[in-house]
Amino acid sequence: MVGLKVAVRLRMSAHDAHYAGELVDGARMLALFGDLATELLIRLDGDEGLFRAYESVEFLAPVFSGDYIEATAELVRVGNTSRQMQFEARKVVTNLRQGAYPPSAADVLDEPIVVCRAVGTCVTPIELQRRPKSLYVQALPPGETRTVVTPSRQLPADVILTAAIVGAEITRAMTPHLPITAQEIADEAARCREAGAAVIHLHVRNDDGAPSQAADRFAAAIEAIRKKTDCIVQVSTGGAIGMSLDERLGGLSCEPEMATLNCGSLNFGDDVFINRRSEIRSVAGRIRAAGAIAELECYEVGHVDEALSLAKEGVIGAPLHFQFVLGVAGGIAARPEVIEWMASLVPEGSTWGVAAVGRHQRPMTERAMSLGGHARVGLEDNLYLDKGVLAEGSAPLVTRAAAFAHQLGRVPAEPSRARQLLGIKL
Repeated sequence: MVGLKVAVRLRMSAHDAHYAGELVDGARMLALFGDLATELLIRLDGDEGLFRAYESVEFLAPVFSGDYIEATAELVRVGNTSRQMQFEARKVVTNLRQGAYPPSAADVLDEPIVVCRAVGTCVTPIELQRRPKSLYVQALPPGETRTVVTPSRQLPADVILTAAIVGAEITRAMTPHLPITAQEIADEAARCREAGAAVIHLHVRNDDGAPSQAADRFAAAIEAIRKKTDCIVQVSTGGAIGMSLDERLGGLSCEPEMATLNCGSLNFGDDVFINRRSEIRSVAGRIRAAGAIAELECYEVGHVDEALSLAKEGVIGAPLHFQFVLGVAGGIAARPEVIEWMASLVPEGSTWGVAAVGRHQRPMTERAMSLGGHARVGLEDNLYLDKGVLAEGSAPLVTRAAAFAHQLGRVPAEPSRARQLLGIKL
């Protein structure tokens, strides 16, 4: 997050003028810098923190009432508690103040005028830092004042939150909050929709709780979900270890809008999840024939390349949506650099998200959102909130992810907006 920048633009009013009825006090620029510093601290730490000191301040040009000032603050160094920032204020619109023009005449400047620059340090005590350390990058070497360490980026406004509410590997013995019946699944889907989810990732089960991919089970669950919520239903074609290919595809007969496509084989704990290349192409064709779009599940870097091959062959169509599944025993590890590398392989115009298992779910999905990606959370991948507290269903996990997105300035997408982003026909 070093390189993160925030900005504000506002007009200097007559109330701001301090000298000769028109000239604005330089302290007004510092007040703007203080507000921007507070926003950076909130985005970084989840706390307003304290402004400790300015290392330098330069007043470079006069500011008058009627001028429009655009001020920016950029994070340049992160220590244990200190956060160094660089500030700049530029005049982008100015009142003409020439006798031949009326007093209201003003122009937009072709080249903004830098009116003030500063470097300052803020402090957030460790006990007030509410954000995960995984978001922080290494500080600049001592004495270096270079501004950009990582390219600053404008994060997408929307984030698609997917709730994986059932899953094939968990049982009622592991959590009493696992939904099994169609009505339980629909009720949990509605709670997740209220919490901010736009997509429901769906497995189904028999009455005894055993994993199933039966078409009638999918049909009942999907019908119940659609009666209660407008979420996108994304059926799984992965199933449970040992299911035949045909057994895994029961959900495709129920007119889903979206279906998962596993893009390769992998060691899955002590088992092996087999997805032969011919089978992958067969499933992709059946997803398309069902009128659904494919979510490309990638458990390894090579799976991304296989997905790109499918697109090149025309087996799947644009826009592509990738889901990086991290932390499965035998699969790729759940580390921030893994997300960054896999995201770098995604072609322009595509979308991507992260699902991570167990204790990795929160830091990895939050890292994904901070990089512009989307997130999947829910009981299928993780049973717990912080400190071993059992989550009462998937909705609390969605709520937590949505709160983090808001801290980044991103908004959980409504299902209608998610459909646009994913290329689902409305």
